[in-house]
Amino acid sequence: MSKKGENLPSLVIIVGPTGVGKTGLALKLAEDYKGEIISADSMQVYRYMDIGTAKPTAEERKRIQHHLIDVVDPDEEFNASLFVKRSERIIEALHHERKRIFVVGGTGLYVRALVGGLFDGPGADNDLRDFYHDMCDRYGKVYLHELLKARDSLATERIHVNDTMRIIRALEVLESTGKSIVTMQGKHAFKDRAYNYKIIGLKRERDFLYERIDRRVEIMMAEGLVDEVKKLTQMGYGESMKPMQSMCYRHIVDYIKGRCGKDEAIRLIKRDTRHYARRQITWFKKDKEISWFDPDNSSTVSNEVENFFEEHTI
Repeated sequence: MSKKGENLPSLVIIVGPTGVGKTGLALKLAEDYKGEIISADSMQVYRYMDIGTAKPTAEERKRIQHHLIDVVDPDEEFNASLFVKRSERIIEALHHERKRIFVVGGTGLYVRALVGGLFDGPGADNDLRDFYHDMCDRYGKVYLHELLKARDSLATERIHVNDTMRIIRALEVLESTGKSIVTMQGKHAFKDRAYNYKIIGLKRERDFLYERIDRRVEIMMAEGLVDEVKKLTQMGYGESMKPMQSMCYRHIVDYIKGRCGKDEAIRLIKRDTRHYARRQITWFKKDKEISWFDPDNSSTVSNEVENFFEEHTI
């Protein structure tokens, strides 16, 4: 019989860096427990972007029902707020159907927003945002990041130098409230839980992970990544669109347009994907609720999942 939070939906959340093996393990667990998967990946939501986002294959999606994959076109808005709203409806339905629920993905912001709620900070100050955007245009991202660092070093530990939107938001919150966005998010985290959940983090030795990433990029190329990007551009999805600026796609666009050679595009995709994996690892390491496992030790993970589901029966 379930204990605390007996009426709450129970989620097994599987996180980790790109290429670590989340999909394979999640499929096995979902099959074993007759569950369904909610994707927590900010790129897999886009239609027509299959190879470069490493979506589960059509066969894998036939084996297990997946949610929040192929839900918007590349020119449509999607963000953490929309992810939470859609996920809440899916979780409610699956809980009602007494299905086991697995949330799987590497977008840490989406996972944290789902279990901790979105930070309800001050509203947008467009004048202030325009000021900082202009400053960024004139002096560059590094200058803006250093400006934030001088005033809010906590925020710069969490926000990458290339993440201009989050840098500007942190500066905006600081100007509006006099407080660090990190401090305010931390206080927000003590709200009541909407779900029972177990967060499983997957990790591998870094060199081995990087080898897997490099190999996956080569597989993507062999599977037709260039043709996928050509088709997207022919459909009118230009390189300035947000999803087209992601790691795989922007370098392939450069190759197609003659701005770099094919080998150089592949090298840059591998490099940027490794950098992205490192940032994901840094993000997830700060989350003390995550229990870490080697994805090859699936029996150990299964035991953890079994114990969690026994404690929180449907």
